[in-house]
Amino acid sequence: MQILLVEDSPMLAKGLVYSLEQNKYKVEHSQTVKQAISYLENEKPDLVILDISLPDGNGFSLYEKQIKPKKIATIFLTAKDEEDNIVKGLEMGAEDYMTKPFSTKELLARIHKILSRGKNVVLQVKDIQFDMDKMVVYKSKEPLELTSIELKILHLLFSNLNKVVTRNDIIDKIWEWTGNDVNDNTVTVYLKRIRQKLAKSDVITTVKGIGYRIDEE
Repeated sequence: MQILLVEDSPMLAKGLVYSLEQNKYKVEHSQTVKQAISYLENEKPDLVILDISLPDGNGFSLYEKQIKPKKIATIFLTAKDEEDNIVKGLEMGAEDYMTKPFSTKELLARIHKILSRGKNVVLQVKDIQFDMDKMVVYKSKEPLELTSIELKILHLLFSNLNKVVTRNDIIDKIWEWTGNDVNDNTVTVYLKRIRQKLAKSDVITTVKGIGYRIDEE
């Protein structure tokens, strides 16, 4: 997925570019309206993250003239927590806005939500496929029978590919899903059952003393 970041603050932009690239996005950074226009003349990114206040113009004008006609999803960034700015951006057709300072984790969540719209996301590792929207797991294209909790735990792992999901995170989630108190042994039992159902296609790596991880091939 290609993202155009239009942000004149070098420090903020550096952090955002790093975080986005760590999450497998390709990022083009423009510091000015002029640079953004030059890029958009030949490229059509999947998403634009657009600061409202730029040194040679404003984000609203850039959006109206260059981005909206191409129907590119856009998130506005604003340093001013002013209702008029927020309403204006949304009324123009932007998908979302973030008010500085903001959480990078929250921005990533909103990006994922926007880019996932209308797409049936199916993740595959080895011969295991997980249809993230339908919540169905396939092994060699044959559906697997998992309980609701087993399915949710596997979904949690697939949602965090290449990242460790701690045992405490899983315990917290099981409590959130069921309302029941669980312990460390409960996690061990669930993971054992999931692995049995995945059989020889066990894609789950145990990170000793920490948790579990599924890696992309």
